[in-house]
Amino acid sequence: MKNDKKQLADDNGATRRAVGKRSRLVASTAALSAVGLVAGYGSAAASSGATPHAASVTTITWSASPISTSGPDLRKVLIANFEKAYPNIKVQLISAPTNTDTNESQLETQISGGSSSPDVFMGDVIWPAVFGAHGLAVPLSTKFPKSFFSRFAPGLVAGATYQGKVYAAPFFEDQGFLYYRKDLLRKMNLPVPKTWEELKAESLQLQRAKLVKYGFVWEGADYEGATCDFMEYLTDAGGKVLSSNGKSSALNTPAAVKALTFMRSLVTSGVTPAAITTYQEPQAMNTFDNGQAAFLRNWDYAYSASQSSGSKVIGDVGVAPLPTFQGQSYPGYSNIGGWNLYINPHTKHMSQDLTFINYMTGAAAEHVMATQFSEIPTNESVRVQKSVIAVNPVLATVPHTRLVARPSQTPEYPKVSQAIYQNVNEALAGSESPAKAIANASAGINTALSGGGL
Repeated sequence: MKNDKKQLADDNGATRRAVGKRSRLVASTAALSAVGLVAGYGSAAASSGATPHAASVTTITWSASPISTSGPDLRKVLIANFEKAYPNIKVQLISAPTNTDTNESQLETQISGGSSSPDVFMGDVIWPAVFGAHGLAVPLSTKFPKSFFSRFAPGLVAGATYQGKVYAAPFFEDQGFLYYRKDLLRKMNLPVPKTWEELKAESLQLQRAKLVKYGFVWEGADYEGATCDFMEYLTDAGGKVLSSNGKSSALNTPAAVKALTFMRSLVTSGVTPAAITTYQEPQAMNTFDNGQAAFLRNWDYAYSASQSSGSKVIGDVGVAPLPTFQGQSYPGYSNIGGWNLYINPHTKHMSQDLTFINYMTGAAAEHVMATQFSEIPTNESVRVQKSVIAVNPVLATVPHTRLVARPSQTPEYPKVSQAIYQNVNEALAGSESPAKAIANASAGINTALSGGGL
C-alpha cells in the first residue's frame, strides 16, 4: 500500500490497494514445461539467445497501474527482462488507472463484455472472490501445479483463494509494521515492545516524561484502513471474521471484544489521540514524522517517508514486526496489502500468460523488485536473501513477520468491511461499547452475506 509510489493512501480505495537465484527460476520453468504450461516456448531458445522467426512471436497484453513514480518504470524493466528471457513472447503494457476502484470497474466492464484484452492484469489482493465468483478471472490452481504455489510466503495464497481455488498469483506485497523512535527508547532504556500491553505501558512512560505528545498513532477513521488495523488485533486475540465456509459471521466472540476493547483503551488512556477516529495513513504518518508520537502502525512506505526531507525524525526511526497480546507467540499478525496477477478467462494466449506469471513471480523478477525498487517480494526464497535484507530496515523485518488476509473470501467483501470499520470507528469514538459494536458489526456482516444492504 504505497502512497508515495502509487498514491495509495489518500482515500478508502487507496488503502485497499492501501501493501533470486537463476537456478530456481530455470527449475520452475522446467517443472511447468513438464505439465505442458509452456509447451512450444521451451527454454532452449531463451537460453541460447536465438532469434525466433517473426511468425512464431506472440504478443500478450498486461494491464498494470504504475508501481514506481520516480526513476525507471518498474513495469517496463520487468517486461524487458522477461522478453530477453522469452524472445518468442512480447508484452504490450496497458497502463491502468492508479485509483483501484476505477481500475476494478473498467476491468469488470471489459472482461464481462467478452474482451480478450488484457490477457493478464494486475489487481488488488482483495479481488479474488469478486472476480472468481463472476467468472472474471481464471482459477490458476487449475493451470499451475501445486508446487508453483509453494514459492509464496505463508498467508499470501490463502488470501488469493475463493471456494478452494486460487484465482491470483501474489506479485508484490504490503503489510503493517511497527515504527518506533529509537532515540526515545534509548533515552529511557526501553526495549522495542513485543506485546500490545508493553507498547501501551512504554507509551505512557514516554508521555509522562514529556518526551513525546502521543504514544501510538495508527488508522482509525471510518474507512477501509480501520478494517486492516482491526484485523491485526483480532487475529492476535484469536478471533476471525467469517465462518470456515465464508457464509456467516464468526465475529461476535470474546476475542473480538478483547481486540476492540484494547483499541478503545489506547484512546481513553491518552496513548492515542481522540482524533484517531479521523486518522487515515497520511494523518498518522504526519503526526509521527512531526515528532509527536513514539510509535506508528503503517505500511512499508512509511520508513522511506520518515527519512525524507521535512521529517523531524530522520535517523531516529526503527522498524519491527507488530506486537501481539500478552501470552501469545511473538510477533503479532500484519495485515496483507499489495497486488496480484490475474488471467482474463477470454485470453487467447493461455500458455504465454502462464509463462509470464511464472516469470514475474519467480526469483529473478522478484529480486529486481526488491533490490532495485524496494517492493516487498512475495517469493519466500527472495524475502530471506541477504542482498534483499540489506536494502532497508523494512525488507530486513519482512522475514520475521506473520501475515493475515482481510476477510475477502466473499464477493460481498466491500459490505463486510464496511460493517467492520463503521462499528470499529463508533467504538473508538465512544458512541458504542466495544461489545455492542462487535455485535452490530457481526449482524451487519450476516446481512451483507445474505445479499442485503447495511
